Amino acid sequence: MADGTSGGGFSRSGGIASPRARKEAHSVTLHGRTRTDDYAWLRDPDWQAVMRDPSRLQADIRAHLDAENAYTDAVMAPAKELVEALFAEMRGRIKEDDASVPSPDGPFEYYTRYREGGQYPVFARCPRGGGPEQILLDGDAEAKDSEYFDLAEIHHSPDHRFIAWAVDLRGSEYFEIRVRDLDTGQDIETITDESAGDFVWAADSETLFWIWRDDNNRPNRVYRSRRGGAAADLVYEEADPGFFVSVGLSDAHSWVLISTHDHTTSEIRMIDAMRPETDARLVAARTPGVEYELIEAEGRFYIHTNAGGAVDFKIAEADLDRLTPEHWRDFVPHRPGVLILDVCGFRRWQVRMERENALPRIVIHEYATGEEHAIAFEDEAYSLGISEGFEFDTDTLSVTYESPARPEETYDYDMASRTRTLRKRQELPSGHDPDAYVVKRIEARAEDGQAVPVTVLHRRGQALDCAAPLLLYGYGAYGHSTPAAFRIKPLSLVDRGMIFAVAHVRGGKDKGYGWYLDGKLEKKPNTFSDFIAAGRALADAGYTSPGRIVAMGGSAGGLLVGAAVNAAPDLFAGAVAQVPFVDVLTTMCDPSLPLTPPEWPEWGNPLEDASAYDVIAAYSPYDNVRAMAYPHILATAGLTDPRVTYWEPAKWVARLRELRTDPGVTLLRTEMHAGHAGKTGRFDALWDDAFEFAFALVAAGIEA
Repeated sequence: MADGTSGGGFSRSGGIASPRARKEAHSVTLHGRTRTDDYAWLRDPDWQAVMRDPSRLQADIRAHLDAENAYTDAVMAPAKELVEALFAEMRGRIKEDDASVPSPDGPFEYYTRYREGGQYPVFARCPRGGGPEQILLDGDAEAKDSEYFDLAEIHHSPDHRFIAWAVDLRGSEYFEIRVRDLDTGQDIETITDESAGDFVWAADSETLFWIWRDDNNRPNRVYRSRRGGAAADLVYEEADPGFFVSVGLSDAHSWVLISTHDHTTSEIRMIDAMRPETDARLVAARTPGVEYELIEAEGRFYIHTNAGGAVDFKIAEADLDRLTPEHWRDFVPHRPGVLILDVCGFRRWQVRMERENALPRIVIHEYATGEEHAIAFEDEAYSLGISEGFEFDTDTLSVTYESPARPEETYDYDMASRTRTLRKRQELPSGHDPDAYVVKRIEARAEDGQAVPVTVLHRRGQALDCAAPLLLYGYGAYGHSTPAAFRIKPLSLVDRGMIFAVAHVRGGKDKGYGWYLDGKLEKKPNTFSDFIAAGRALADAGYTSPGRIVAMGGSAGGLLVGAAVNAAPDLFAGAVAQVPFVDVLTTMCDPSLPLTPPEWPEWGNPLEDASAYDVIAAYSPYDNVRAMAYPHILATAGLTDPRVTYWEPAKWVARLRELRTDPGVTLLRTEMHAGHAGKTGRFDALWDDAFEFAFALVAAGIEA
C-alpha cells in the first residue's frame, strides 16, 4: 500500500514518505446507527478563531497539513516544468491591459481595467462621451501589503461623490466595508469589518444598507449606517439559522430589497430608497418551497416565481400597493420544460433569460405593445449573458455570447431597432483560432433512462479512436447549471490531445427546474450515476476509454468526484477534487457549521430524519472509502474556508491513503492563507489551475 511509488508518472517523491495521520477512535451514534471517525481530531476545536486568525491553528494539525503539502510538492516535483509551461500558456491567453465595456450612469461611464502585469482590477470612470480618466480604486495598490486580498463589491453613490467597497484580507469571508471620498481619493471611514460583503447605497447617498456575519459565519442581520461614524441601526434580524440574508436594489434603484432565503424558499422586504429611515415592508411571507423575486416597472412590479406549482417558473404582475400573493396575476404563464432563469426590467422593456433543452435564449418584451422577440444563436452549444447596467430609462441591453471554442463577445443590443453592435471581443494575445476546435453535444443515457447532456471540446482532426485521455468536469448541486462557456484554461489540455467534456448532470437546472429536483435530497444519487453514465457514453462514442478519464469538480462538484470514484474507480485514471464537500454526513449533523442549517433543504436533515441519514450515509465519499484500488487523487483545501472546511478533504485523504490497495498517489494541497476560492490575483490564481491540470495530465499519461 505504498503511496506514490509507481503509475501514471508519479514514480518519485524525493525520498519523502507519504504522511500517515494518526488514528483516534471517535464514535458517533444517531438513530441507532454508530459510525467511527478516526480522523475527527483534524478539526480544530476552536475553528471559528482560526477563520479570523490562521496563526491560531492547533500545532499538531498544522504539522500534519504542512507534511501533506511537502509530500504533494515532492511527488509533483518532476512535473515542475509542465506546471510552469501550463502557467505560461494560460497567462499568455490573458490580455494583460484589458478593460471592460464602459457602463454609463448619468454624467459618467464606469469601467474596470487591468494594467500590464497587474493582478487586481483598477476601477475607474470618465465623463460620458469622453474625457480624462479618474481612478476610483486601484486594486494593485490596495493589495500590495496583503497576503490575501479579495475585493467583493464596489458601488458608487447615486450622487457620484463616494464609493463604498468591501474587502476580505483573510479568506474567511468577513469583509470590511470602507467609504472613500472621490474628491480627495481617501477612505474616510470603515463601516464594519464583519460584513458578508454585499451592501447598497440608498438614494440619499448618505445611507448604506449592509449584511452582518455572525460568529458562525452566517449572514443574518441587515444594518443601516449613515456616513459620518454614527452607530449602525439594526433593520432586520433573521432568527432561523437555516435562512441567510442578502440586500440589493430594484431595477430603477427606487427600493432597497432585503431578501431572506434558503435554497428553495425566499421572502422579500422593501424599503423606499428615497426614505431610507422608514421601516421595511414585507412583500410575501415565506412559504416552504416557494421562491420569488421582484422586477420593477413604473408604478408596478413583476414577480418571477414558482408559486402555484410553476416548476419551471412564471412571471406574475401586481400593482405597487397590492403586492401580496393574492393579487398576483399571470403575465408569462408557466410552460413546462421552459425554465425562466432570470428577469430584468427597464422603463419600456422587460428582458428574460430562458433555457430549453439545455440551451439559453433571451426574450425581449415591449410593455407598450406587448410584442416579444427572441435573441438566440444557432451553435450546437453556447452560453448567453445579460446585464442591465446602471440605467433604467434606456433601450440598450448589454448581451454576451460565447461557446467552448469561441471567446466571449459583448454586444450593445438596441431593443427598439432589434440591432446589435459589437463592443468587445475577448482577445487572446497568444492567438486563437475557433475553427481549430470542435464543439459537440452528445447525450448519455442515465440508469433510469434520462438523457444527460454532455458538452465536448477537442481539436479538429483529432482521431476519435478511444485512445485519447479525457477530462470530465461536473458540478450538479443547488440548481447551478454549468454553461457551455469559453474557458481559456482547458485549451492547454486540449492542445495536448486531451479531450475536455462537461457533464450537465442532475442537481443543476440545465434541463429545467425538474432537473434540479431530480438531483437533490433522496434523489441526490442521480447526480453521481449521471456523471458515471457520461463517462461511459464518451467511451462508447469513441472519445476515450475506461481508465483514461480524469474527473474534476469543486466544492459540491468535489462531492460528485468523491462519490464517482467510490462507485466506479475503474472508469478513472485520476481525480481532481477542489475544496471537496466529501464529509457530508458529519457536516450535515453539525448545526454549528456556517452552511449546515441552510443546506438541509438541499441534502436532508440527518439529525432529525433517519431516512435522510441513511441516504447520505450511502453516498458520503468519506464514509464510503473502502479497501480497493483507486485512481490517482488530488484534493485541495483552504485553511480559512467557511464553506467547505479544511478538515473535510484532510480527513478524506487520510482515509484514502489508509485503505487504498494499489500504489497510486493520494495528494492533499492546503492553501494556508486562503479560503474557498484559493489564491487571489488573476495571475497567482493560475498557479493553482496549472498545478491541478498538470496533475490531470500526468495521471492520464501525458507528461509534457
